Amino acid sequence: MSSSSPSAHHPDLARMKRDLAALVGINTENPPGRELEAAQHVDRLLRAEGFDLSMSEYKPGRANVMARLENGPGPVFAFNTHLDVVPAGDGWTSDPFILREDAGRLYARGACDAKGPLTAMIEAMRMLAADRASWSGTLLGVFTADEEVASEGAKFYAATTPKPKVDFCVVGEPTSNTTFSAHKGSLRPVVRVHGVTAHSGTPHLGDNAIYRAAKLLSLVETHHENVVRCRCHPLVGNASLTVTRANGGHADNVVPGACDLLLDRRMVPGEREEDVKQEFADLLALAYEKFGVRAEILEYRPTTGAATETPLDARIVQTSLAACRKHGVANPGPFGFQGGADLVHFNGLGAAGVIIGPGTLEVAHKPDEFVPIDEFLASASIYRDIALDMLGTPR
Repeated sequence: MSSSSPSAHHPDLARMKRDLAALVGINTENPPGRELEAAQHVDRLLRAEGFDLSMSEYKPGRANVMARLENGPGPVFAFNTHLDVVPAGDGWTSDPFILREDAGRLYARGACDAKGPLTAMIEAMRMLAADRASWSGTLLGVFTADEEVASEGAKFYAATTPKPKVDFCVVGEPTSNTTFSAHKGSLRPVVRVHGVTAHSGTPHLGDNAIYRAAKLLSLVETHHENVVRCRCHPLVGNASLTVTRANGGHADNVVPGACDLLLDRRMVPGEREEDVKQEFADLLALAYEKFGVRAEILEYRPTTGAATETPLDARIVQTSLAACRKHGVANPGPFGFQGGADLVHFNGLGAAGVIIGPGTLEVAHKPDEFVPIDEFLASASIYRDIALDMLGTPR
């Protein structure tokens, strides 16, 4: 198609609403995920626009979908977001899987996290496919499973052989259409504190693992206050360490012989996973030295991954800031995510990237999640403009 096609210049809001309604109507609550049907729907939408489509069902019902449009020599630019959503939960004023419009907002589970960004990316890809005379290179859409739990989909894509080539990427998450260029990472070790069981009527004959765990937790709290939280990044703020679960004992009348703790460690860009794991080992060694606490790390729970950032002076950051500003964002950033995202896995492939999307994290994961219609519409144009600037100029 030529650049004179009307569909190349303006997103079609009515079509975007239909697409979003169809996507939120496909239940991809994670767990368990079941993203395959959503991936198949995206496949149909983009295949109709001339993209080459492929799918990776890396587990039964869990799938990534990849769209590719080669348009001459030039860089490889990717749009990425996720197909899964968090469980709907209770407290909704309408069916979470039926799109509802009210007072300039679109309500549904996934409206902003992240089926709203996904829909806007699909619309941007349509506009770019209709305007091939204006750019040169390869356009990708990489839409993955499981971001909300452990980023299995993005990790599977990044581990593909041969290694995918991606020069630039935009990751879709709710940012109120501002530019986020960094995000935190996380590690979650399960720590087992050992004790000795005994009859609860004669506790002196045992060693209470819950009491021992309390000694360890005092060191955890001190380590957070004196060391971890002092590590600060200008965009994502402070690193952190806390405990989120504790489970000990197996009977009402038995001194517990074990107590399991789940620790949550949020890392900032610049921190390395191997260094943080060594800090955990040192903390357990200190607990033994000071209090005789016997503890071990049973496993590391799956998480989204490590922290990452794209430098402020990177071309894609500056281009993204300009595109957000052009489409009505007064303060486009850059900012940083407190949580994790799939950007780290694309940066690991050598891509420079940012996170942008309509809606806000303040309503994501909550009942009556919504995306503002004006942000939803503007995000498609923001995505298109970033891609146009980052892809090559036709000869």
